[in-house]
Amino acid sequence: MSGIIGGIVVFFVVILFFMLVSLFPFSTYIRCLSAGVPAKPIDLIAMRLRKVPADMIVDAYIRGSKGGLPLLLNDLEAHYLSGGNVSRVVDALISAERARLNLTFRRCAAIDLAGRDVYDAVRMRVDPRVLSTGEVSGIAKNGIELTANVKVTVRANLETMVGGAGEETVLARVAQGIVSSIGSAETHLDILTKPDVITEKIMSQGLDSNTAFEILSIDIADINVARNIGALLQNAQAEADKKVAKAKAEGRRAIALAQFQENRAMEQEMKAKLVQSEIQVPLSLAESFKKGKILTVRKKSGKNFKGFGLSSDNG
Repeated sequence: MSGIIGGIVVFFVVILFFMLVSLFPFSTYIRCLSAGVPAKPIDLIAMRLRKVPADMIVDAYIRGSKGGLPLLLNDLEAHYLSGGNVSRVVDALISAERARLNLTFRRCAAIDLAGRDVYDAVRMRVDPRVLSTGEVSGIAKNGIELTANVKVTVRANLETMVGGAGEETVLARVAQGIVSSIGSAETHLDILTKPDVITEKIMSQGLDSNTAFEILSIDIADINVARNIGALLQNAQAEADKKVAKAKAEGRRAIALAQFQENRAMEQEMKAKLVQSEIQVPLSLAESFKKGKILTVRKKSGKNFKGFGLSSDNG
């Protein structure tokens, strides 16, 4: 009986051994030994069980250790399970170490998990980048429009990289500063003769606050005179006033024409009443003839004068 139990135990031990052998990455472990990097076999087997690519994690671990970084294998595995790019983080840490930047693995992993390219951020910290705003137009107080092309030199701010605004925000703030600087000038000649007025005003506003960058310098690449907006506005106002005056004159003409037509109607009405009154004259004469009220009138001079007159009731 004891022999059967011992055989079963040996059988399960053999099966467990072969399972561990199948899970154990021999080549990966040999690379760790050859590189002099400590790695526990149980940790490598656990990676296989958690479906973590042990080869990729170990390669990044070896690069970091050879680069003098105090990395832990568990930290790299946890960052991979969180959805991070382990190779990119290790490369960024090596670059930061070579550039003597104070960048820890925790902050580097946070930047990577925030969706930013941490390796590019480290490079941008060492090698500042030049951004162009393109043509930005502003109007001075005398109505002259100026267009300026500004170059902004920025470098990454690793402290505010997580949650900080991007390049678009920096360019938008600089463009706003350009418009404000040109708009506050009395004449466009003030800007043309001294363009550094724009840069001084923009730099004093702290436009890089709450962004992932630090503004190092702002340079005016080009500035040109565009349109005379004041003259265009005055011309447009004159055209509008002309249209308003024309509309008012047309209204007065329409009123006068209506009054003229009304007067003509009244004239026709009066003529109609006159004709109606004239019609009553022969009717009245006929009525007088009929009643015998028409008399012959003679003058006292003895000459006969034939005419008509009305007779009175008393004869």
